[in-house]
Amino acid sequence: MKHDFVYVSKNDAKPVKEELIQIIHHVQDLVRDKFTFDFRFIGSSKQNMITYDRKSNIGFDFDVNIEINDEEQKYTSKAIKEILINAFNKVIINYGYDYCENSTRVITFKFKNKKFSKIIHSCDLAIVKNYIDNDNYKHQEYIRFNKNNNTYQWCEQPSNYYMLHKKINWLKANNYWSDLRNYYLDKKNSNTDQCKHSRSIFAESVHELCKKYKYN
Repeated sequence: MKHDFVYVSKNDAKPVKEELIQIIHHVQDLVRDKFTFDFRFIGSSKQNMITYDRKSNIGFDFDVNIEINDEEQKYTSKAIKEILINAFNKVIINYGYDYCENSTRVITFKFKNKKFSKIIHSCDLAIVKNYIDNDNYKHQEYIRFNKNNNTYQWCEQPSNYYMLHKKINWLKANNYWSDLRNYYLDKKNSNTDQCKHSRSIFAESVHELCKKYKYN
């Protein structure tokens, strides 16, 4: 079936985003005795480019980075993800969400209309940590879950990740933002990989459009 993605209005997205912020604040309080974390909306969620498919039942989604402040490394990557999943499950059930799903790169929780088997909206949480190397370069790692052998590990973000913010600013500065909005929507509508998250498609759109317009 062909997709029919369109942009979600700010009026529709705003109350959901505010609710997600409340949920994350509750989780911060629950895990504070173990570790602390910051959070930020990323990708299309940050750029007000949230979409939904009018022909499907999957609703729209938000992408959030959970940034761990754990300099002493008291907990393993597995323990951190399990602690967060348990904490989110305690909170989101009170807001009407289903329990969290644990995937390779993210934790996902969904708000559903169960009568019509429809996902109204969802949230993808990536657990990351930032650090500076010996040459004073900024880096980020994320927790990757290997379902085949049930293992967890911190993995370095791919090289393209570090150019994303600069490329976004370049597109804005050179008046290519409307092009990006159209290009991203086209990629969403042509995507056939159901496992590919919005954050990945957004990043691909930025990199491909910068290549087209000779980003330097």
